[in-house]
Amino acid sequence: MKIKVLLTLTFATAVFSLSAQTKKTAATVSTTLPRPKLVVGLVVDQMRWDYLYRYYDRYQAGGFKRMLNEGFTCENTQIPYIPTVTAIGHSSIYTGSVPAIHGIAGNDFIIQATGKSMYCTDDSTVTAVGSDSKAGKMSPRNLLVSTVTDELRLATNFRSKVIGIALKDRGGILPGGHAANAAYWFDDATGAWISSTYYMAELPTWVKSFNATKPAEKYLKQDWNTLYPINTYVQSAPDNSPKYEGKFAGTDAPTFPIKTSELYKGKAGMIRSTPYGNSMTLDLAKAAIENEKLGAGTVTDFLAVSLSSTDYVGHQFGPNSVEAEDTYLRLDKDIAAFFTYLDGKLGKGNYTVFLSADHGAAHNPNFLTDHNIPAGVWKSSDTQTRLNKMLEDKYKVKGAVLSLENYQVNFNNAVIKKENLNTDALKFDCIQFLQQEPQIAYAVDMQRVQLATIPDELRTRIQNGYNAERSGAIQIILKPGWFSGGQTGTTHGSWNPYDAHIPLVFMGWGIKHGSLTRETHMTDIAPTVAELLHIQAPNGNVGTAIGEVLK
Repeated sequence: MKIKVLLTLTFATAVFSLSAQTKKTAATVSTTLPRPKLVVGLVVDQMRWDYLYRYYDRYQAGGFKRMLNEGFTCENTQIPYIPTVTAIGHSSIYTGSVPAIHGIAGNDFIIQATGKSMYCTDDSTVTAVGSDSKAGKMSPRNLLVSTVTDELRLATNFRSKVIGIALKDRGGILPGGHAANAAYWFDDATGAWISSTYYMAELPTWVKSFNATKPAEKYLKQDWNTLYPINTYVQSAPDNSPKYEGKFAGTDAPTFPIKTSELYKGKAGMIRSTPYGNSMTLDLAKAAIENEKLGAGTVTDFLAVSLSSTDYVGHQFGPNSVEAEDTYLRLDKDIAAFFTYLDGKLGKGNYTVFLSADHGAAHNPNFLTDHNIPAGVWKSSDTQTRLNKMLEDKYKVKGAVLSLENYQVNFNNAVIKKENLNTDALKFDCIQFLQQEPQIAYAVDMQRVQLATIPDELRTRIQNGYNAERSGAIQIILKPGWFSGGQTGTTHGSWNPYDAHIPLVFMGWGIKHGSLTRETHMTDIAPTVAELLHIQAPNGNVGTAIGEVLK
């Protein structure tokens, strides 16, 4: 009898315990899909991967170091196409796609059917908002596919807010996608942040108020001196290196201090080539979060920020300058302050950030040759002149080659058609001519790339970069260390690691702490963010979500 009572009590206790546990579990199961309050995409224009570590010892705890120490870094992220330029980079990061599909084949590209040069975000159907400048005639209409920001808008029935911000129009417009609530970029003519009628009829009051403070003038009046004593900048060549560095107009040498207050003279665009351009951009990003209440709603919002001044400084002064080193040290400080702001506004761990770059940059060729490393400047305009002369002598037609822009031979197809010339014969002759140039490693017929005797890695990048309607007929691959540009500063555009190996670091909500050394690609960023948010990948996506990043 005692055994029977004991069994009954035990069973009743178990049933009660199970019932209580079930109720507890039901109470803790979320009825909404967990997502971060805000996703922030930071694209640092012209940031080589090695910049994460080149100045690591001098970075603050809260900027790049915080991302590396708290977040997840993909150490071997490559750009899988050529040419490596700003518009393509921003498009590929946010679409998970490549020029062959998304259609942004360069910052400028030639419409092959007409021979017309097209700027990547040019749109004659819209007008500027906040200015009368031509700088406002921009939109994302030349982008042929959706972005991850578009997909977020679609997934939430357009309740999510998406805003793009950059000094460069292409850096704010292309990441925002087609369905963005707004994109803002800087107008040199007025010294103000503007938009276009693609997005809005007039600027929001908060943007007008921001512009009224004349932020560019405020920063430029501070002058630009080094953040730390100049003798501590051991990662750079001597400050006065005119052989490697360009200088500001009105100065005698590329040296600190740079009296921007005296050089400014109402030319607000000067801020682009100083670290203050990044500071001003992040100021506007904070104002957007504050006034648009990003991250304060019931769905995830997205802020796409491109930091453009690193590119302007790099082009002018080169990677081995004190100016470049100081710009990254100041950017690190600005990013640390931005993260502190996000922690206070949204709560640490409630937002997700990724940081990457649209491309890297070569060392200055004069700097390399002075250190016995092969390099040089290829004069593409001279090559084009001689190429056209060769074709004119043989085919009796002038101007058969429109340009060698984007390291591609762009033919004047209208003239070729009118003269009934054989395009295959023209391409053959051009390739034979170009391969005799000592600076050129390969000249490849875009439509016959599979037959070219080139490394597979180059073949893939050429294919990915080739858009039949917007790319040239022949891809030119220069020898390592060579580029088309000036003698001072630097540029980019090639397949080489200095241009194509970029940083990729994630941090925050839903992100593990760790690192990865296997090869990943720029095109993997969008599908990884889509996986994080449980939304569809962009419709032209060719990338693969990096599963190791996500919790």
